[in-house]
Amino acid sequence: MEEKRNESYNHVLKYTWIFGGVQGIVILISLVRNKFMALLLGAGGIGFNALLVSAQNFASQCTNMGISFGAVPRLSDYYEQQRQDMLDYYIQVIRLWSLIASLLGFVFCIVISPLINDLSFTWGNHTLHYAMLALAVAMIAITGGETAILKATRRLGSLARIQIYTAVTSVFLSVPLYYFFEHSGVVPAIVLIAGMSMLTTILYSYRCYPLRLHFSRNQLKEGAGMVKLGLSFVLAAAIGSAAEMLIRAFLNVEGSLNEVGLYNVGYMLTITYAGIVFSSMETDYFPRLSAVSKDIVKTNEMVNKQMEVSLLLLSPMLVVLLTALPILVPLLFSAEFLPVVSMAQVAVLAMYFKVLSMPIAYVTLARSYSLSYLLLETSYFVVLVTAIVVGFRTWGIWGTGLAIVIAHVAELMIVGGYAYWQYHYCCTWTIVRYAMIQMLIGFIAYAVSCLTDNWLYWITEAALILISTAYSIYILRQKTHLWEALMRKFKT
Repeated sequence: MEEKRNESYNHVLKYTWIFGGVQGIVILISLVRNKFMALLLGAGGIGFNALLVSAQNFASQCTNMGISFGAVPRLSDYYEQQRQDMLDYYIQVIRLWSLIASLLGFVFCIVISPLINDLSFTWGNHTLHYAMLALAVAMIAITGGETAILKATRRLGSLARIQIYTAVTSVFLSVPLYYFFEHSGVVPAIVLIAGMSMLTTILYSYRCYPLRLHFSRNQLKEGAGMVKLGLSFVLAAAIGSAAEMLIRAFLNVEGSLNEVGLYNVGYMLTITYAGIVFSSMETDYFPRLSAVSKDIVKTNEMVNKQMEVSLLLLSPMLVVLLTALPILVPLLFSAEFLPVVSMAQVAVLAMYFKVLSMPIAYVTLARSYSLSYLLLETSYFVVLVTAIVVGFRTWGIWGTGLAIVIAHVAELMIVGGYAYWQYHYCCTWTIVRYAMIQMLIGFIAYAVSCLTDNWLYWITEAALILISTAYSIYILRQKTHLWEALMRKFKT
């Protein structure tokens, strides 16, 4: 029993490192593009890009019909059963519906462009900028369908390579446009990046499953079930995109594009950075959780193990990030972005709560309780938008960081309470102990960042990093065979 428990911890740790490593590479490459954007366009340029991307995401989420999610279970089932004829047929169904979603997204983006312009700007007319995003929205829909095919047929290596290639090409495509056309190059860069992502994805997908231009009415009927399955998740994603768009529009109207740019940088540094650990959950953790979702005992065990490993891996990284932000912000962007340091430092604390709530939230997904998932996601975004409006009006850009913390605390309480009531989920005292110790270290690190800014700051923060890291390694060494595996590597 102990051996099986250790193997389970090893599995979680292994795939968190694998998928986290890919995500880390993508983030590093993206930071290069953001550095050039900051130098060439400034905070206002990053803010303008953030407004456009949030509008693009909203249009995409409203019209993609959940194909990237709804197509996976059935296609994966055909793949596992080695039913090649049904697999090929259903791939045709996915591609037909992806084309429909693409056309729908194109039209929808053009139609809502005037409304988004009025919502986002109090000066100038940017309707044409938003309308031009229709091309990107259409291509994202095609990419989503092909991504679902690769994911369901276990082409994880191809998906990883696609992410890296897209990130690399985005630098070479966007930087010249920023340099020669400045703000006017932002929209073409977004469209070209979406196009390159689509071309790279279909290159891999068509190589495995060639395109066959033979569509029928039956394929429309077959796809209806896929769309129905993904509908609630589409609505949840659309609400999330709408919330992000509203937040950026509010900051632009109440403040300026500079405030939008600062918020976007702070959000990216904290949420995206933590995504290194979270990236394995959808690819590895979610399928395993789905397989045992009807068994309360096994579900509890799997959720708690994922939570333990994620918390222990992420916590030292959060203290490092919090400490290094005064150096990272001017290094990765420019000195113009230094005001975001205080906002990002407090927002880092939100990730301690997110790493606890996220594994629990996946239980609702695994059980296909789509309406419950929609309501839980909606409640989080309502709290987030409300908290940011109040926080920004009261404390400026720092208040948006505090609002992110408040929203994630509320999310943990709502998701945890619902899981206890609906699924009888129970968090172990072991996790409570780990969380209390690591959170205490994190909150002390934040307090030190507020009280000191000289040599004492760096000495104290370095000591806290060592304590957090040593504690995580000590626990992981007990739970897994990590240390023994490393020793065998060195001996060989």
